[in-house]
Amino acid sequence: MPDRVPEHHFSKNPTQQPNKPPRVKPTDAITMSTGEPINLDTLEPQQLSQVKQQLDEELEHLTTSYAQLHGAQNKFKECLRCVDSRTKSADDKTASSNSVLVPLTNSLYVRGEISNNETVLVDVGTGFLIEKKLKAARDFYEDKSNGLASNLKELEAIVQRKQANVRAVEEVLRHKIMAAQASQPQEA
Repeated sequence: MPDRVPEHHFSKNPTQQPNKPPRVKPTDAITMSTGEPINLDTLEPQQLSQVKQQLDEELEHLTTSYAQLHGAQNKFKECLRCVDSRTKSADDKTASSNSVLVPLTNSLYVRGEISNNETVLVDVGTGFLIEKKLKAARDFYEDKSNGLASNLKELEAIVQRKQANVRAVEEVLRHKIMAAQASQPQEA
């Protein structure tokens, strides 16, 4: 076995119900990134520790990615809320609905007036702004938010599988350590 254990993945269970963590037995095989299944029972405790360490690192990375995606989704939802608010203000047609506070820094604002009630500038990535009608901007942010919701759901399922993988490796490792400790007094 190499010093660095390749990336491990448990096989997807197509019958697994969504939103429930997969149930993994310690004797289940893990599927390597190469597609080769490896039975956890065939690994030595040191190899299992390496697998667990790698799974923990992957789980930490996935959890961080999940948090970042969730943060991005919240930003899109906030943009959507602002577009909806702007739409209501545009329908109101009163002078006070055109008054806004424009941020110069995180804590410094100036009063401003919205000159066009029908459009907004939308950041479409890498600093590019596109002028869109309010409905088009709403659709844009709604699509982005829904796309991220789908990605978050997929990522959540992956995180649950990784957590199940870690639990399975921990259980096999615990059994192997207990078996090794039980066999030591008999040899003495």
